Amino acid sequence: MKTVMILGGTKGVGKEILKASLEKGYNVAFCGRDAEVASKIIESSGKKDKLYFHKIDLNSIDGIEDYYKETITRFKKIDALILYAGITPVASLIDTDEDTYDKVFNVNLKAPYFLIKHVLKSMVEQKGGSILFFGSAHMDYGQEDRTAYALTKGTLYTLSTHIAHHYAKYGIRSNYLVMGWTSTEGELKLREQEGISEAQLKSDASTIIPMGRMLTPYDPLPAVMYFISDDSAMTTGSIMRITGGEFI
Repeated sequence: MKTVMILGGTKGVGKEILKASLEKGYNVAFCGRDAEVASKIIESSGKKDKLYFHKIDLNSIDGIEDYYKETITRFKKIDALILYAGITPVASLIDTDEDTYDKVFNVNLKAPYFLIKHVLKSMVEQKGGSILFFGSAHMDYGQEDRTAYALTKGTLYTLSTHIAHHYAKYGIRSNYLVMGWTSTEGELKLREQEGISEAQLKSDASTIIPMGRMLTPYDPLPAVMYFISDDSAMTTGSIMRITGGEFI
């Protein structure tokens, strides 16, 4: 019986990974700031014994070790770590203030780094595990108004290949999934704040993305489930692009 640990999991693609993992019979640990939303997910799943939620604010690493320890206490092991949570502030290099910089680095880079620190120890002991980073097409240089975000995603790719190179000897694999422009709740909310409706957003995206549409939260699932499964036992250090052909 596999245990999947998600950094995030209460919304967007993370929530769909949670559901798909439950359908496979896996145990799932997930986290977030909204305990009420998490409670609804647990109640509606009908599988309370297979779910553990840990309330945490990823702007601080204070709760990271506790999240790891409670997951181990509940499920005894962690077979797969999915690093999904992230924020996408709109700010160019010229316009970025220190608070925006700190928030995006805390959530997108510092929180995953220190969670991996703890999870790796248990994976080394159990001689195996799969770590999957959620990346972005911004990873190479990013759009002009996503500078700090692009830096975090590029650094996460370096971290993924670092783990793949140095921890393969323990049977641990690490891979990087580039997720393209996706109609998640967060993306829709961000565009709404900019005065862009969902219909307009999808229309605009259809002219930019080579394959003609935005991703849905379901599009990355087959790849994620592959990386969690034993089918990917010899796949490490890879980068998979699920972007509809979009490069930034």
